[in-house]
Amino acid sequence: MKVVQRPGNKGPFKTYVVAVLKGLWLTMGHVVSNLFHPEKLPTVFFPEEKKALPPATRGRHRLMKREDGSPRCTACMLCATACPAECIHILAEESPNPDIEKLPAKFDIDMLRCVYCGFCVDACPLDAIRMDIPEVTVAGYTRDSLVYHKEFLMDHDNKDVVPDYNPPRPVLWTHGPHANP
Repeated sequence: MKVVQRPGNKGPFKTYVVAVLKGLWLTMGHVVSNLFHPEKLPTVFFPEEKKALPPATRGRHRLMKREDGSPRCTACMLCATACPAECIHILAEESPNPDIEKLPAKFDIDMLRCVYCGFCVDACPLDAIRMDIPEVTVAGYTRDSLVYHKEFLMDHDNKDVVPDYNPPRPVLWTHGPHANP
């Protein structure tokens, strides 16, 4: 085996002083530039200014209603089963309508645990739960205020539509190239 000696760094290069000084010079250049030209910063002054949400953003949950005002949900527990955070709690009761087996007596979503994955929306066979209200800031003074109950989730008109929010996507995007047109 042959050992090759390589020349070592000499002087200030050995202690990386020059590299550190170059980094400090670059950082100070950015600081001075940002101080005198704040309009060039990519900053949004929230909450005074709000950025437009992308079209497929998952927003606040809502429970859809039937024509008579009752929840479309039949308390099948598929959304609660599909939820990885286990934040959906449903208590079922019998429905007065003979065509519907049961309804949710209690439908709570703990927003402190929700991860906005959308699995509950995908699991629901009746399109009873949606995440299409463009509210993504969740804030409250107590933990109990961040548990959304059935009454709060149904406090909307089914026809409430926010323009250009969650538009229908082409089948090719959602189901891949194997989808039937």
